[in-house]
Amino acid sequence: MADHLFNEQAAIYSEARPRYPSEWFSMLAALTPQHSVAWDVGTGNGQAAIGVAEQYKKVIATDISDEQLKHAIPHPQVQYVHTPLAMPDDELVSLIGGEDSVDLITASTAVQWFDLDRFYPIVKRVLRKPGGIIAVWCYGSMEFSPEIDGILRRFFELGIPFQSQSFKIALQCYKTLPFPFESVGVGCEGQPLELDMRKEMSFQGLLKFLRSLPVVHIAKEQGVDLLPEELLKEFERAWGEPEMVRTAIYKTYMLAGKVKL
Repeated sequence: MADHLFNEQAAIYSEARPRYPSEWFSMLAALTPQHSVAWDVGTGNGQAAIGVAEQYKKVIATDISDEQLKHAIPHPQVQYVHTPLAMPDDELVSLIGGEDSVDLITASTAVQWFDLDRFYPIVKRVLRKPGGIIAVWCYGSMEFSPEIDGILRRFFELGIPFQSQSFKIALQCYKTLPFPFESVGVGCEGQPLELDMRKEMSFQGLLKFLRSLPVVHIAKEQGVDLLPEELLKEFERAWGEPEMVRTAIYKTYMLAGKVKL
C-alpha cells in the first residue's frame, strides 16, 4: 500500500478503528519469560502499542508513515519512531535494541503489507532466543445484524476488483499468510486462532470505519466510489435511528510463534 494512502487515512483511522482487548496482551505476556522490551511494528496510531505497554516495560512502536505517528496515542512506556522503508536493516535492528533483545513483537492488521522476505529475517535477529515470540493478527468481517451484515457483504464484494494481494491476505483471515515460526499454542501457519473483538459503534462511526479502508481509497483513485449515496441510504435504513449505538463484533485472527532453533 502506498505511503500516501496511509497519510490520507491517518486522521480518521485513529478514531474509526477498535481498541484491542487487554486480555490479548495478558495472554501473550504469559508466553514470554521476560517483559523488558517489545516492538510494535506498523503501529499506526499506537492502538496495539499502548496495550502491549501494560505488560512490557518498554515498547518501541515503529511505522513507515510519519503522518500516522502524528496521531499516535501518548504513553510513558511507548517510544514512537519513524522508520522509512529506506532505513537499512542493520540500523533498524540497532534502533530496536540489537540482536536477541526483544521479548515480544506485535503487528496488528499490518503484516500483510510488509515485505516478508525482509521482515522475517529481522524478526529472527531481534527476538530473544529462547523466550521471545512474534504475534500478528487482523480482523476480517464485522457483524451487527443480519440486515446490516448483508449490506456489508455487498460492499466488500464491490471492492473485490480493487483489492491488492495484501488486502486479500487479510480478508482470507491470515490462513494464507506465510508464518515460518514454531507454534506457541496461539494458532499456527494456515490455522490462525479465531477471536472476537467488540466495539460500541454509532452509524457515523461505521461510516468512518468503512471510509478508512484501503480498498475505498484505491477504488477512488481509479474513479470508483464504493460508498455511493444509494448504498449509504441502505445502511442508514438498516441501522435504525441515527443516534442508535450498536455492538460491532469483529472476527479476528491471530498467529503467534517463536524462532525455530
